[in-house]
Amino acid sequence: METRNKLIALSRIKNKSKSEIIIEALDKYYEKEEEEGIDSFKLGLPYFGKYGSGIGDLSTTYKQRIKEKLRARQNSY
Repeated sequence: METRNKLIALSRIKNKSKSEIIIEALDKYYEKEEEEGIDSFKLGLPYFGKYGSGIGDLSTTYKQRIKEKLRARQNSY
């Protein structure tokens, strides 16, 4: 009930309808959420570097490593 009374008072002060005030409030809320938005980097931040292999060139030598594993697999038969 208190929120409703505040809304009515604000609508009278600003000379706007209650709907207009609610829409403005929602727009501001959405803008704030977009600014604070969680992107994939922020979500993954706690996990980056958590499980290290100790091998620093894995991202640059992955093709070579795959080829070696496939050759080893073929040679084992």
